[in-house]
Amino acid sequence: MKLWGGRFAKDTDALTDHFNSSISFDARLYKQDILGSIAHVMMLGKQNIIKEEEAVTIKEGLLSLLQDIEEGYVEFNVKAEDIHMNIETLLIHRIGDVAKKMHTGRSRNDQVALDMRLYVMEEILAIKDMLHHLMSVITDIANEHTETIMPGYTHLQRAQPITFAHHLMAYFEMFKRDYKKLEFTYEMTSSLPLGSGALATTTYPLDRQAVADALGFKEVCANSIDGVSDRDFCIDLLSNLSTMMMHLSRFSEEIILWSSHEFHFIELDDAYSTGSSIMPQKKNPDIAELVRGKCGRVYGDLIGLLSTMKSLPLAYNKDMQEDKERTFDAIDTIKMCLPIFTAMLQTMTVCKEAMYKAASGGFTNATDAADYLVKKGLAFRDAHEVIGKLVLHCVTHSTDLENLSLEAYKAIHPIFEEDIYEAIRLTTCVNERRVKGGPSKEAVLDHLKAAHAFLEQSK
Repeated sequence: MKLWGGRFAKDTDALTDHFNSSISFDARLYKQDILGSIAHVMMLGKQNIIKEEEAVTIKEGLLSLLQDIEEGYVEFNVKAEDIHMNIETLLIHRIGDVAKKMHTGRSRNDQVALDMRLYVMEEILAIKDMLHHLMSVITDIANEHTETIMPGYTHLQRAQPITFAHHLMAYFEMFKRDYKKLEFTYEMTSSLPLGSGALATTTYPLDRQAVADALGFKEVCANSIDGVSDRDFCIDLLSNLSTMMMHLSRFSEEIILWSSHEFHFIELDDAYSTGSSIMPQKKNPDIAELVRGKCGRVYGDLIGLLSTMKSLPLAYNKDMQEDKERTFDAIDTIKMCLPIFTAMLQTMTVCKEAMYKAASGGFTNATDAADYLVKKGLAFRDAHEVIGKLVLHCVTHSTDLENLSLEAYKAIHPIFEEDIYEAIRLTTCVNERRVKGGPSKEAVLDHLKAAHAFLEQSK
C-alpha cells in the first residue's frame, strides 16, 4: 500500500508506477531530503507539534539512513515513486510508526521545492569554485604574455595588433560576469519554501524561520503558492549555465582555430588531444570540440524547462517533475566541461613567433598609420582615404606598409616623414593604446591587478 493510498480501492497499474516514478533521477536528492526532514522534525518537536523525544528518534533514524545510503547499503524502490516517499518508507521500516509523524505540517510539494533549492545552492558553490580556478588560470597565462603580440580580429579578418594577454582577459571578463550571476542566483534561491504545504500552509504553529536558519536560508518564501510553484531559481541557474557554456564554446572555437596548421598560434598538449583512426598525422582538438558541442545541450535544458513552465496554472502541477532532469543534466555538463577545459588551457603551448608573424601581415597597423596623419593635422576621414590608397598600392605591388619606401609614401601625400616607420611598428601600435581597457602592457597590467583583486576577494 502506498503512503497516500487510503482513498484508493486498488493499486496503480505497473505502467502507472513506472511512468509516475521519479526515483530513477531524483535519488540524487537523498541528502537534501534527509537534512530538510531533520530540520523540519526538530522544529516540530520544539513547537510541541510532536513530542521532542519523537523528533530525536526520527532525527537519529534519518542520520543512520543517510550513512547507509552513502555507504551503498540502501536500494530505492520504484513503487515508492520518489525520493521523499522512499526515505519515509525506509524510515518507517527502521524505527516504526513514529516515522509517520515526520510528514506532519508539510507536503511533498514544499518538500521537493526545498530539496531542489538546497541542491541548487550546493551546486552553485561547486561551480563557482571551478569557475574561479579557470579565471585564475587565465590570469596566470595572461601574466606571461603581456608582450606577446598577435592580431586582433573583426569578421575573422586581421584588424589591429593586440597582445595575447589582452585577448585572454576578454574571456576573464566574460567568466567574471558568469561568476557574479551565479552569486545573484544563489541569493535568489536562498528562500525557504518548506511550510508552504501543498499550497496554503498549515494550521500547525510552524516556526519557518527556525527551519530556514537551521538549513542556511537567507529568508522564508513570503507566499505559500509561490513557494511551491516557483522554479525560477532553476531557470535562472540554467540561464547562467547557458551563458557560461556559450562563453566556453566561443573560447573553444578559438582554441580550435588557433591549433590548426593555418593559424598555429597554439599547440595543445597531447593529454588533451586525440588522433585519427585512419590519418596518422592528425592531432585533433576533440576536447574543445566537445565543449563547443555540449553548449547546445545546456541550451536545450533551459528551453525545455522554460517550455514546461510556460503554461502551468498555480500552484503545483506534476509537470514540474520535469525540472529535475533538466537541471541535473545542465549541472553535470558544466561540471564536466569546466575542469577539462581549464586543464587543456593550462597545458597548451603558445607559439609567439607565429602570432607575431600573423600580426605583421594583413595591414593591422593601417589604423595607426591613419592616426599618424591625424596627429600631423589631417582630418580623420582624409587620413582614412590616404591610408586606403597606400594599402591598395601595397596590395598591387605585393608589399606592406613597413617595407614601403618613404618616396612611395610621399607620392600619396607629402605630409609623411621618416617617423612613419616608428609609428607603425607593432610594439608602438600596441603600447600607445594606453586607454583604460586597451591592449598596451600598461593597461593590461592594470587590468590584471584588478582581476587578481577580484579573485582574492572571491575566494
